[in-house]
Amino acid sequence: MAYILIFITAIFVNNIVLSQFLGICPFLGVSKKVDTALGMGAAVAFVLTLATIVTYLIQMYVLNAFGLEYLQTIAFILVIAALVQMVEIVLKKVSPSLYQALGVFLPLITTNCCILGVAILVAQGTYNTQGLEANLLTGVVFAIATAFGFALALVIFAGIREHLSMMNIPRGMQGMSIALVTAGLLAMAFMGFSGVDAGLAKALGL
Repeated sequence: MAYILIFITAIFVNNIVLSQFLGICPFLGVSKKVDTALGMGAAVAFVLTLATIVTYLIQMYVLNAFGLEYLQTIAFILVIAALVQMVEIVLKKVSPSLYQALGVFLPLITTNCCILGVAILVAQGTYNTQGLEANLLTGVVFAIATAFGFALALVIFAGIREHLSMMNIPRGMQGMSIALVTAGLLAMAFMGFSGVDAGLAKALGL
């Protein structure tokens, strides 16, 4: 049950984009179409999960073992960059249309603070484990849940923006202006989930 609570907390209560404001660049840049948002969400989920596993192992068995903790950020960025390069090569061969649609935002996953932030949180064990020990398993569950939360926010936002593109919006509010207002309202909507995790934990006796 604690793992379910980690999922609920990471997706709804502490959504990585709408609550912690990480990964804003792709959230605003790749949210004009639902198809593109789904592709970006899948790419981020793949990179985020793999990066969490690899960076955790590097932190535990390389950086901590040899007293190189100060190289954490550089090492993590290199790992993420390598994984993004792999995703880019695969997408270019498997789905050229999605590769073209993502454009410059695909390489930008390398510096996506969402992925780097989650990798650091898991490596340091400072994320909410709902009473479980902070280890690789709970870290992977947290990473997958965070990826789901990122994809959910991105797809919902893209759907709203698609609908807004068919409406008569005042010229001064068109483009990024209405997108920022919409993002703010969406973040306020997700605030309604505050306390859900505590209520469920109490109900389940955790």
